[in-house]
Amino acid sequence: MASSKDYLLFVLDCLSEVEGISYRRMMGEYVLYMHGKVAAFICDDRLLVKNVPAAHRVLQNPPMQKLFEGSKDMVFIEDVENMALMAELFEAIYPELPEPKPKKRRSTK
Repeated sequence: MASSKDYLLFVLDCLSEVEGISYRRMMGEYVLYMHGKVAAFICDDRLLVKNVPAAHRVLQNPPMQKLFEGSKDMVFIEDVENMALMAELFEAIYPELPEPKPKKRRSTK
């Protein structure tokens, strides 16, 4: 089931206090970026944050879910509407997010 644009807009509204949030649609779902780093995914109208130690420090024993069968565990955000918590969470996880991988150049023949 693809995520709805309405849910994306709801999540973006809840993240309005966080600077540097952008998104990209990918196969019916959405990838959320923070200052260019992958921070979270919206999948099946669920917000799933990268599984980094800071997420566990902020949320203390958060529920874990998979993006899809066979994927790594992600932190499932139940209280998306808590804007203060969302801001705290995203600010805390940012330093622990991996740097974006360099894009491969296509050869021009």
